[in-house]
Amino acid sequence: MIKSDQIIHRFSIYEIKRHTFKPYDFKWTKFHENNSDFVHLYPEIQLDVEENELIICSTVIDADNYSILTTRRIVTKENGIEDIGYMAGATTHDYPFYVGHEKFNYILGAVVLPNGNAFRHFIEAGKACAMMIYGIRTLIWSQQLTDSRMINLMRLWDKRNKIDLK
Repeated sequence: MIKSDQIIHRFSIYEIKRHTFKPYDFKWTKFHENNSDFVHLYPEIQLDVEENELIICSTVIDADNYSILTTRRIVTKENGIEDIGYMAGATTHDYPFYVGHEKFNYILGAVVLPNGNAFRHFIEAGKACAMMIYGIRTLIWSQQLTDSRMINLMRLWDKRNKIDLK
Protein backbone atom coordinates (compact mmCIF):
# COMPACT_ATOMS: atom_id res chain seq x y z
CA MET A 1 0.00 0.00 0.00
CA ILE A 2 1.71 3.17 -1.22
CA LYS A 3 1.09 6.18 0.98
CA SER A 4 1.66 9.84 0.38
CA ASP A 5 4.33 11.45 2.55
CA GLN A 6 2.23 14.59 2.49
CA ILE A 7 -0.84 12.84 3.98
CA ILE A 8 1.26 10.97 6.57
CA HIS A 9 2.88 14.28 7.56
CA ARG A 10 -0.45 16.09 7.81
CA PHE A 11 -1.98 13.23 9.85
CA SER A 12 1.02 13.10 12.22
CA ILE A 13 1.03 16.87 12.81
CA TYR A 14 -2.73 16.72 13.36
CA GLU A 15 -2.33 14.01 16.01
CA ILE A 16 0.54 15.86 17.70
CA LYS A 17 -1.61 19.00 17.96
CA ARG A 18 -4.55 16.96 19.32
CA HIS A 19 -2.44 15.49 22.14
CA THR A 20 -0.06 18.32 23.05
CA PHE A 21 -0.93 21.15 25.41
CA LYS A 22 -0.59 24.67 24.05
CA PRO A 23 1.51 26.73 23.85
CA TYR A 24 3.90 24.69 21.71
CA ASP A 25 6.96 26.72 22.74
CA PHE A 26 9.07 23.99 24.30
CA LYS A 27 12.79 24.29 24.90
CA TRP A 28 14.03 21.50 22.60
CA THR A 29 11.03 19.89 20.91
CA LYS A 30 9.18 21.24 17.88
CA PHE A 31 6.87 19.94 15.18
CA HIS A 32 7.56 21.14 11.65
CA GLU A 33 4.89 22.22 9.19
CA ASN A 34 7.50 22.04 6.40
CA ASN A 35 11.16 21.13 5.91
CA SER A 36 12.31 24.73 5.46
CA ASP A 37 11.03 25.45 8.98
CA PHE A 38 13.51 22.89 10.35
CA VAL A 39 16.40 24.19 8.20
CA HIS A 40 15.70 27.74 9.37
CA LEU A 41 15.61 26.75 13.06
CA TYR A 42 18.65 24.44 12.95
CA PRO A 43 21.07 25.53 10.21
CA GLU A 44 23.93 23.70 12.00
CA ILE A 45 22.24 20.31 11.49
CA GLN A 46 22.73 18.74 8.07
CA LEU A 47 19.84 16.39 7.28
CA ASP A 48 19.63 14.87 3.83
CA VAL A 49 15.96 14.14 3.19
CA GLU A 50 14.86 11.83 0.41
CA GLU A 51 12.54 13.02 -2.35
CA ASN A 52 9.09 13.92 -0.90
CA GLU A 53 10.22 12.98 2.64
CA LEU A 54 8.92 15.46 5.24
CA ILE A 55 10.16 16.26 8.74
CA ILE A 56 7.43 15.68 11.35
CA CYS A 57 9.07 16.68 14.65
CA SER A 58 12.39 16.96 16.39
CA THR A 59 14.02 17.11 19.78
CA VAL A 60 17.26 19.05 19.41
CA ILE A 61 19.31 19.40 22.57
CA ASP A 62 22.43 20.55 20.72
CA ALA A 63 24.27 19.80 17.45
CA ASP A 64 25.62 16.52 18.89
CA ASN A 65 22.44 15.28 20.61
CA TYR A 66 19.14 15.23 18.76
CA SER A 67 16.36 13.09 17.31
CA ILE A 68 14.46 13.93 14.13
CA LEU A 69 11.34 12.07 13.01
CA THR A 70 10.42 12.16 9.32
CA THR A 71 7.68 10.48 7.33
CA ARG A 72 10.09 7.60 6.58
CA ARG A 73 12.75 7.38 9.28
CA ILE A 74 14.06 8.51 12.62
CA VAL A 75 17.51 10.03 12.93
CA THR A 76 19.28 10.24 16.29
CA LYS A 77 22.65 11.74 17.01
CA GLU A 78 23.82 10.86 20.51
CA ASN A 79 27.16 12.19 21.77
CA GLY A 80 28.15 13.02 18.19
CA ILE A 81 27.34 9.57 16.75
CA GLU A 82 24.49 9.57 14.24
CA ASP A 83 22.23 6.58 13.63
CA ILE A 84 19.30 6.21 11.22
CA GLY A 85 16.33 3.89 11.61
CA TYR A 86 13.81 3.31 8.83
CA MET A 87 10.27 3.32 10.21
CA ALA A 88 8.53 1.17 7.58
CA GLY A 89 7.48 -1.90 9.55
CA ALA A 90 8.33 -0.47 12.99
CA THR A 91 6.08 -2.10 15.55
CA THR A 92 6.21 -0.63 19.03
CA HIS A 93 7.34 2.44 20.89
CA ASP A 94 8.63 2.30 24.44
CA TYR A 95 9.56 5.17 26.70
CA PRO A 96 10.34 5.41 30.42
CA PHE A 97 7.16 7.15 31.52
CA TYR A 98 7.06 7.26 35.27
CA VAL A 99 6.05 9.67 38.01
CA GLY A 100 8.66 12.34 38.58
CA HIS A 101 10.17 12.25 35.09
CA GLU A 102 9.83 16.06 35.00
CA LYS A 103 12.94 16.30 37.19
CA PHE A 104 14.96 15.27 34.12
CA ASN A 105 15.42 17.51 31.08
CA TYR A 106 15.04 14.63 28.66
CA ILE A 107 14.53 10.89 28.60
CA LEU A 108 15.47 8.23 26.06
CA GLY A 109 12.73 6.27 24.34
CA ALA A 110 13.04 3.35 21.96
CA VAL A 111 11.15 2.27 18.87
CA VAL A 112 11.36 -1.35 17.68
CA LEU A 113 12.41 -1.43 14.04
CA PRO A 114 11.55 -4.23 11.57
CA ASN A 115 14.89 -5.97 12.22
CA GLY A 116 13.92 -6.30 15.91
CA ASN A 117 16.46 -3.76 17.15
CA ALA A 118 15.40 -1.08 19.62
CA PHE A 119 16.29 2.32 18.20
CA ARG A 120 16.96 4.95 20.88
CA HIS A 121 15.76 8.53 20.57
CA PHE A 122 15.50 11.66 22.68
CA ILE A 123 12.23 12.80 24.26
CA GLU A 124 12.03 16.14 26.06
CA ALA A 125 10.57 15.58 29.54
CA GLY A 126 7.32 17.14 30.71
CA LYS A 127 4.49 18.32 28.46
CA ALA A 128 6.78 18.41 25.42
CA CYS A 129 7.06 14.60 25.46
CA ALA A 130 3.69 14.33 23.68
CA MET A 131 5.19 15.63 20.43
CA MET A 132 7.75 12.88 19.90
CA ILE A 133 5.60 10.17 21.49
CA TYR A 134 2.53 10.91 19.37
CA GLY A 135 4.64 11.59 16.29
CA ILE A 136 6.11 8.09 16.49
CA ARG A 137 2.86 6.40 17.54
CA THR A 138 0.99 8.03 14.67
CA LEU A 139 3.68 7.17 12.14
CA ILE A 140 3.52 3.52 13.22
CA TRP A 141 -0.30 3.58 13.17
CA SER A 142 -0.39 5.20 9.72
CA GLN A 143 1.24 2.07 8.27
CA GLN A 144 -2.10 0.29 8.77
CA LEU A 145 -4.22 3.06 7.21
CA THR A 146 -4.86 4.24 3.68
CA ASP A 147 -4.51 7.90 2.73
CA SER A 148 -8.30 8.24 2.47
CA ARG A 149 -8.77 6.68 5.93
CA MET A 150 -6.34 9.18 7.49
CA ILE A 151 -8.15 12.09 5.81
CA ASN A 152 -11.54 10.76 6.94
CA LEU A 153 -10.33 10.37 10.54
CA MET A 154 -9.15 13.99 10.62
CA ARG A 155 -12.53 15.16 9.28
CA LEU A 156 -14.43 13.00 11.78
CA TRP A 157 -12.40 14.29 14.74
CA ASP A 158 -12.85 17.88 13.59
CA LYS A 159 -16.63 17.45 13.40
CA ARG A 160 -16.85 15.58 16.69
CA ASN A 161 -14.67 17.92 18.70
CA LYS A 162 -14.87 21.16 16.73
CA ILE A 163 -11.30 21.84 17.81
CA ASP A 164 -9.06 24.59 16.53
CA LEU A 165 -5.64 23.12 15.80
CA LYS A 166 -3.95 26.21 14.43
